[in-house]
Amino acid sequence: MRTTKLAISKTKVNGYRYYCVTLPKLSGGRSRRFFKDKREADTYFEQCRIQQQNYGTAALSMSDVLRVEAIECAEKLAEFGKTLRHATDFFVTHLRNVNGSRKVRDVIKELLAARKADHCSPRYLGDLRVRLKRFSEVFGEQMIAAIIARDIDDWLRSLNVGAVTRNTFRRRLAALFGFAKRRGYLTENPLPNVERAKERPGEIEILTVGETERLLRAASVDMVPYWAIGLFAGLRRAEIERLNWEDVRLDDGFIEVKASKSKTASRRLVPIQPNLAEWLAPYRTRRGRICPQNLQKHINDDRDRSQLRAEWPQNAQRHSFGSYHLAHFKDAAKLALEMGNSPAMIFKHYRELVKPKDAALYWAIRPVRKRNIVAFRDTRAA
Repeated sequence: MRTTKLAISKTKVNGYRYYCVTLPKLSGGRSRRFFKDKREADTYFEQCRIQQQNYGTAALSMSDVLRVEAIECAEKLAEFGKTLRHATDFFVTHLRNVNGSRKVRDVIKELLAARKADHCSPRYLGDLRVRLKRFSEVFGEQMIAAIIARDIDDWLRSLNVGAVTRNTFRRRLAALFGFAKRRGYLTENPLPNVERAKERPGEIEILTVGETERLLRAASVDMVPYWAIGLFAGLRRAEIERLNWEDVRLDDGFIEVKASKSKTASRRLVPIQPNLAEWLAPYRTRRGRICPQNLQKHINDDRDRSQLRAEWPQNAQRHSFGSYHLAHFKDAAKLALEMGNSPAMIFKHYRELVKPKDAALYWAIRPVRKRNIVAFRDTRAA
């Protein structure tokens, strides 16, 4: 096959003389440029000859549009000390990562299935599902490798929630993107570059002695153990939800919080105070879970019946336990062991919140039984 060479020649078009510059194409064939002026044709031919000499035939295959675009892009990259080759290598790597990635909604499904297979708690799985669903509503159809830290940061700020809630969303996203990286769906986890919201420690709120009595008086029979264990043993809600009656050792005088049921994944034994023993005594023969099904509904019903404050204090039972315990027993180290916290945390949150006389009334709250009906002994006169 005849090879096209760079050449300049005379020709006529519609009876007019032109100078034709013939250019070989890299893939074969040719392209031609026509000039009326010989000097313009000679100049163009010489430019093409030099380009071919320096860069080969590929240089002659560039269109004017492509050449102009390359010049513009090179100038923009020069501001950052980069070249077209740098930009191309970077973008090709990005495209390969995205093409080997998966959609966010599909990765979420995989993560939830994996966590379920890992026997994570239903409470954790439910929270993970709800929070990631909101993220999927915005980013579900995007490839997870294409999402950058700024996208996540903007989305978290758009939620318009408090700092604690925003950071909880961030932790769930960290689980998602960490999982995706381990699966090879992205090369870099963007979450370390997503700013945490600044949490300002709020003032600890507790129930008064009167509110505690009203709550226990209003509680349904099946809910009394839930409230009493939280108020007088200080277990976290999630820990009580995982608790079985076999973990409540009334004869031995302690509640066993197993490592698998503890937030800190460490086993601890919580003493059963005398008044708590009286609250739990009627349930000695029970087996299985301590909390009834549809726990939140029962909690709401008991709160409504007790007619306590509309804004329920966060972690009211646990904070009440810590505050009244420290004021009454005056032993921060012992309290830290029972609550699964550090002594520094105990002093930070619970010191000097309760007067000793109120603490004495709190630990004197006991049920009084008359004709098989649970009543209360009035401690206000104590």
